[in-house]
Amino acid sequence: MASNFLPTTPQEANARGWNQLDVILVTGDAYVDHPSFGVAVVGRFLESLGVRVGIIAMPDVEKPEDFTRLGAPAWFFGVTAGNLDSMLMRATASRKHRSDDDYAPGGKAGLRPKRAAIAYCNKLRELFHDSQILIGGLEASLRRHAHYDYWDNKVRRSMLLDSRADLLAFGMAERPLAAIVEAVRRGKRLKELKDIHGTAAMISLSERKELGDEAVTLPSYEEVSVNKIKYARASCIIHDHQNPWSGKTLVQKHGNRYVRVNPPALPLTTKELDAVHALPFTREPHPSYKERVPAFEMIRFSVTAMRGCFGGCAFCALTVHQGKAIQSRSVKSVEEEVKQITRMKGFTGYVSDVGGPTANMYMMGCLDSKAESACRKLSCVFPNICRRLGTDHSPQIEMLRKASVVKGVKKVFVASGVRYDLANLSPEYIRELARNHVSGQLKVAPEHCHPKVLAAMRKPPIEEFEKFEKRFAEESKNAKLDQYLVPYFISAHPGCGLEEQIALAEYLKSHNMRPRQAQEFIPLPLTLAGDMYYTGIDPMTGSDVAVAKGESDRKLQRALMQYFKPENREMVNQAMRIWQGRQRKKSATPQLP
Repeated sequence: MASNFLPTTPQEANARGWNQLDVILVTGDAYVDHPSFGVAVVGRFLESLGVRVGIIAMPDVEKPEDFTRLGAPAWFFGVTAGNLDSMLMRATASRKHRSDDDYAPGGKAGLRPKRAAIAYCNKLRELFHDSQILIGGLEASLRRHAHYDYWDNKVRRSMLLDSRADLLAFGMAERPLAAIVEAVRRGKRLKELKDIHGTAAMISLSERKELGDEAVTLPSYEEVSVNKIKYARASCIIHDHQNPWSGKTLVQKHGNRYVRVNPPALPLTTKELDAVHALPFTREPHPSYKERVPAFEMIRFSVTAMRGCFGGCAFCALTVHQGKAIQSRSVKSVEEEVKQITRMKGFTGYVSDVGGPTANMYMMGCLDSKAESACRKLSCVFPNICRRLGTDHSPQIEMLRKASVVKGVKKVFVASGVRYDLANLSPEYIRELARNHVSGQLKVAPEHCHPKVLAAMRKPPIEEFEKFEKRFAEESKNAKLDQYLVPYFISAHPGCGLEEQIALAEYLKSHNMRPRQAQEFIPLPLTLAGDMYYTGIDPMTGSDVAVAKGESDRKLQRALMQYFKPENREMVNQAMRIWQGRQRKKSATPQLP
């Protein structure tokens, strides 16, 4: 019933006795009232604070009525592009239009505009001159500073300016939202809120002077847009201040104003995260949709047990969005959600996934709180696993076992990916995983084999993958189970040239691996690898990094990853000829079919 959902129409709002909404959320995704969908979490969280909240999902920017149907909010509009980056959802690494969109009804492509958050904000400014706008979600989080945009191939301003929003909330937004709601109830305007952790705001020159040494000044937008060394320097400073306990406020000049980016919000406690997942989600798409939402079908019977990732992979936006600190739910909270799943229509006894960004980081974290509060490292596991990191897998083993014995459950699977260098520290975990929690195949992400590329990626040596592969195969064999690993690899990542990609092709061939999908690197804002791609510099070391930017180079790397496909034969041969021309003085030449 629509009455169980947050209002999406005036009729649904009136049914709750609401003549006007306090907050109206605008999203680029279909409205699915499930904890895996960000707008649902934000909406239910605001509702728990006593806020009258409604949702406008996937509005058409060419139809004003899509934006005006709920009227003007008493407080503000909250705008997000959706769970993922709208440009990533619209275009491939080759900048070609995608043929589908998993977050849209029927998987239809083209329902969200490019740079959806900016498009929605500008339309709201046109239609509601006096309304306030708060912008958030992944797309805004990654664009809170001046940033390189792969799709425009240029440096763009902070999204605060292009969206004309009053305030930007970044990361997982519960803490900043609670502070914003409290301030608005006291009569504050969004533009007056300058110092809430987990937010970014525009400030004047005089306000910058008042901050003094409390803030760190980044190279300006004008500087980083023309000087790659200064861009890399800005990137280094930004990543140095991602610790929510000790990071400083960052300010970056744009014209005659400054963007003030406060430190990230503190991570949620287990009790607080449990409370978020206990909110009254219906766990269904809004009944107005006549077609299925593919993204929902994928996570329908899954459980997110934790947030955050301390892997620090250079190409991944998770650490800079969700944070490095792992925020885990209690075993009881996970059990309660599994019980809810067993009562869902269509459930056949199989929980498709209990995990998170990296499943086996559940309940892990720094054993030294003093060191953690001061740490500036982006990864707890690169180049080596930190001696202060707690790597005990027994909490996850216990959680999986308890979830597995919930009445009505036949199997609980782990499908969200495993960090194999951590798993190698726990033979018991690999045994438990292989025997009880794999549905035929397990996703792992070695990404490459060449030491130089792995170092640029901040990934462990390929030997760690091989060790895990061997142990997993042994445990599967002992359990008489026919199951295997599905390794993921990336082509054209910064640091990967033709020689390194040929080495990967050789490795894949010698290990009888045939990747079904060729993942091509896409530079995302605020990621180290994205900044390497633009500048040709590793921001954290200052060293030069080779980058494959030309489409012909990227095509060759894609073909080498899938060397076994007949349609790639000519390109593989072309790559070999180019490599041989560069290596004539060397005696050994790789051999590929």
